[in-house]
Amino acid sequence: MVNPETTRTVIGIIGNVISVGLFLSPIPTFLSIIRKKSVQHFKADPYLATILNCALWVFYGMPFVHPDSLLVVTINGFGLFIETIYISIFFIYSSWPKAKKMILALLVEAIFVVGVVLITLNVFHTTQARTIMVGALCVAFNIIMYTSPLTVMNMVIKTKSVKYMPLSLSVANLCNGIVWFIYALIKFDPWIAVPNGLGAVSGVVQLMLYAIYYKTTDWDEKEIRKEVEIPEP
Repeated sequence: MVNPETTRTVIGIIGNVISVGLFLSPIPTFLSIIRKKSVQHFKADPYLATILNCALWVFYGMPFVHPDSLLVVTINGFGLFIETIYISIFFIYSSWPKAKKMILALLVEAIFVVGVVLITLNVFHTTQARTIMVGALCVAFNIIMYTSPLTVMNMVIKTKSVKYMPLSLSVANLCNGIVWFIYALIKFDPWIAVPNGLGAVSGVVQLMLYAIYYKTTDWDEKEIRKEVEIPEP
């Protein structure tokens, strides 16, 4: 009989691999931004939300908050690093008003995370209490991460164009949500199960929009079309 812990570890490793794909999937978008020296109509919202989300999950996975969560720490630590690079590129190629908004958002996020760490370590003195405190916040902000593409999805519906909603990112979102949802069910962890279940639903909705509006999209730039067609690594 297969040990549940072994199964959970294997699923977690698969989740790490898929999550790496999720974090790297916007690379074609940023190559396009660098080539054109402009963020064009791409939105920074999902990347700002992901930075906050990753920071909270890294803290959640610390042994003094939620023991036995090394795989949660490793993947979110990587995500925090790569998303910082993305935001830096956005900052470089954005107009000053947009860059100013990003700086303000990052400052608010940093203050919030520091506040969460201080309150958690000084007010809650057991891993169970800390897990509930930080887990609840992680659920809230994980949901924000998965729903932040709503701004892009709204633009897709209004313009009937999926040019600025990369297919690779939508596919990675779906796969990531499904695998981590399964991981959370093996050794039931509601704080991981709930947001990733919703993330899978969000990925399905994005793919449905892509199927609906792909034919009505005006692919007038070959670079963008190639970007969308790049397969998952």
